[in-house]
Amino acid sequence: MADMEFFRARVARIADLTPSFRRFTFTGDGLDRYGDPGFDQRIKVVFPAPGLTFDDMPTGDDWYTAWRALPPESRLPFRTYTTRAVRNAEREVDVDMVAHDVSGPASAWIDRAQVGDEVLLLAPTVDRTGVSYGVDFVPPAEVEQILLAGDETAAPAIAAILEQLPRDARGVVVLEVPDARDAAYLPSHPGFDVHVSGREGAERHAHLVRTVTAVAPVLCAPGRGAEVEEIDVDHDILWEVPRAKKGGAALRSAPLYAWLAGESSAIKTLRRHLVAEHGVDRRAVAFMGYWRLGRAEGE
Repeated sequence: MADMEFFRARVARIADLTPSFRRFTFTGDGLDRYGDPGFDQRIKVVFPAPGLTFDDMPTGDDWYTAWRALPPESRLPFRTYTTRAVRNAEREVDVDMVAHDVSGPASAWIDRAQVGDEVLLLAPTVDRTGVSYGVDFVPPAEVEQILLAGDETAAPAIAAILEQLPRDARGVVVLEVPDARDAAYLPSHPGFDVHVSGREGAERHAHLVRTVTAVAPVLCAPGRGAEVEEIDVDHDILWEVPRAKKGGAALRSAPLYAWLAGESSAIKTLRRHLVAEHGVDRRAVAFMGYWRLGRAEGE
């Protein structure tokens, strides 16, 4: 059985957790095989589209290449999300999504979805062996502080990480969300200081960048800045998860491990600040451009 599988699933329940976060509980006959390696496990959700069926979605090992080869009008839209909970015995999976103004096929589905609506979930299976490269939280075995920072698209992953970290872990969360009431979405952790701010019409990512800049001197051990290779977020993928050859952490120990995720331009700014201004070892910084302003996933 394959390590990754397209699961056909339907909506069993919908719950509004906060003004911006909506939980979809999916069910399906095959979800007893849905795997959950933990932390920030990435999955793909394939949404329906007019005139197409889920049989039109390539599902082989090279599905993405086959999908890109299709005419645009023949492509089913998909987006990346985080597994929030799996209950194999009940054949249920929870996926939390950001509900916002309709701007594309994913936000339209989130806005209008009803119990019984179907999607495809591309996710690990319970038979997965070896490293799960969909898990990007790969800290050193020994780390003094952890920084988790991102915008609302990173919130489900940050929540999953906080829930699974040991109680003696220490660090800081910096999260920017659309509405101040969204702060209730994050679970508490006794070892983490949490800085959550609602945008409330302010410039996007202003809080995120300002707060990470403010907490960095406290989190970072004194060190010399390092030269950072520039990444053109309009043409290149902003995504780097330092790992050893066998898939483990790139470092055995570090004073700080930073996990940064969200809109590419903001994450690029945060990564540059930590590495160039504070000398944080590149091998202790995982940074993921989950999305880019004005660009749909897969483009």
